[in-house]
Amino acid sequence: MTRGVLLVDDDAAVREALGQTLELNDFDAVTAGSFVEAKHLIDADFAGVIVSDIRMPGRDGFHLLGYAHQQDPDLPVILLTGEGDIPMAVRAMREGAFNFLEKPCAPRELVAVIERGLRARSLVLDNRRLRAEREAGDAVARMLFGKSDKAEALRSKARAAAGSGADVLITGPRGSGVSKVAEAIHLCSLRAKRPFEKRAAQMLGRDDLGPLMRHCAGGTLFLDRIDDMSMDGQLALFDLLEASHSDVCVIAGGSDDLVQRVQDGHLLAELYYRLSVMEVRIPALSERPADIPVLFRHYVELASEQAGLAAPEISSDVIAGLVAREWPGNARALMSTAMRFVLGLSEPEEDAAEPGLTERLAQVERSLLAEALRTSSGQASAAAKALKLPRKTFYDKLSKYGIRPEDFR
Repeated sequence: MTRGVLLVDDDAAVREALGQTLELNDFDAVTAGSFVEAKHLIDADFAGVIVSDIRMPGRDGFHLLGYAHQQDPDLPVILLTGEGDIPMAVRAMREGAFNFLEKPCAPRELVAVIERGLRARSLVLDNRRLRAEREAGDAVARMLFGKSDKAEALRSKARAAAGSGADVLITGPRGSGVSKVAEAIHLCSLRAKRPFEKRAAQMLGRDDLGPLMRHCAGGTLFLDRIDDMSMDGQLALFDLLEASHSDVCVIAGGSDDLVQRVQDGHLLAELYYRLSVMEVRIPALSERPADIPVLFRHYVELASEQAGLAAPEISSDVIAGLVAREWPGNARALMSTAMRFVLGLSEPEEDAAEPGLTERLAQVERSLLAEALRTSSGQASAAAKALKLPRKTFYDKLSKYGIRPEDFR
């Protein structure tokens, strides 16, 4: 989440003092002494909040508020005044100020209001980005969730596979969503409006493949668990793929151990090497724990919509318990847990077996983070210093466990 704050105040001493307060609370502060000085910094893409004094020579804070909302009506603008004027506060809120504070305001109060503004701004920008991706037809962004580097790498690889027009091999651990990635690749490709057929490879023989591929002409055929196909079927598929007249994109799915399956004689080496020219691997959830909260919230929303129920609140304790688990069943198991959570059949923690070493270490780490924030009254920089962690590392760990500093203030 962005930490940007534009601070506008004509009083240099006040500007410096407030700027120091913002820096000490880990905000990326930019200061300006007037509307004219700040104007060029304000646009619809500004990824932060604006804090401005009301009474300034020339263009005052109300003028700045109006200008900011001309650029973007959703820009959070917090107005400050030393007047203690109730009508002025009413006017500020009526004209769309995010909040109104009287100077001198307590640092904790100012920081809390800015934190709320940043969360609101981040949500607005995220929603716009997702809407733009949907409108642009980016099926990969719509279907493949996660905020980790591994999730972004998966999306990039899926887009590259879709753009290549080549046959694709998708590998991943059990329950990782191979068929979903295959569908996203198809929808992102030039074949998106043509047929997309999904078949279990084990059920197909030599006589089935020819008619099936003719039916999918111009489109995509997804064959799940390619290594379970009979050897005769694999030979027939390889011949069809090699045929110059083939007009079908074949996406094959398999587990992470396909090389071993080749060595064991269960998968035709020629077919494997023919397909693996364009390979997309799905990382296990244990490799990207930061994605677990994102995926769980998404699955809870889906399950709530399907069941016609209001989505239950997801506490930080629930998220921490989910992140601490290994998830050998991957996305499929997480989806089942979300469904039970929505239906009130169990708490996510109840689905877990006796925790192993990894889970116990995660629980200890989360407890230490929470205790540091509790001791520092929610001041992230002080908590990070107490734990002797770099600021970025500290925030990464908070994000991993779904911990919010403001909950400890």
